[in-house]
Formats: sequence, C-alpha cells, structure tokens
Amino acid sequence: MNVLISYDVSTETPAGRKRLRKVAQACQDFGQRVQKSVFECSVSEAQFEEVVRRLVDIIEKTEDSLRVYRLIEPKEKYVQVYGLDGSVDFDEPLVL
Repeated sequence: MNVLISYDVSTETPAGRKRLRKVAQACQDFGQRVQKSVFECSVSEAQFEEVVRRLVDIIEKTEDSLRVYRLIEPKEKYVQVYGLDGSVDFDEPLVL
C-alpha cells in the first residue's frame, strides 16, 4: 500500500528538535522524503502498523501533529506531480 506521512513537530526546545530528528529517521526507514516534512512510503500492512506505532510513540501529542494518508492505488493514476520530482520508483531497475 502507498501512504503519505506528514508531520509538524515543535522545535522550540532541545527535546522537540530531538523528536523531529527521530520522526524524520523513522519515516526514512519506510519511505522517501518528498518535501521537508512529507514522506511517501510503499509498505505492507505490517510495516504500516509498525511505522504508525513508532511515530505515535515519538511525537508529543500536545505539541506535535502527525497525519497519515492511505493513497488510492495505483498511485500513478491518482497522484499528480508538478515541478521537480525527486522520487525514485523502487519497483523499477535502478541504473547508476
């Protein structure tokens, strides 16, 4: 399944900045960054549950915001990109 994860973590304190780094790292473990606080992830149901659990455990619910959207398949039909697209299709061969 394809999911879109966006977050807004308060960085007014050192603890907030640490949470921001942890949230970004957790997202990078499952997908790729498409904007500063937005990640696209292609995950199984088990991976989806794991990433959501990890993120919910990291954020401070009274200060931070986390949104997770399940994208309609096929993503190519429903997601339109205008301008720069730095995403990589991991289902296709990668030529370096």
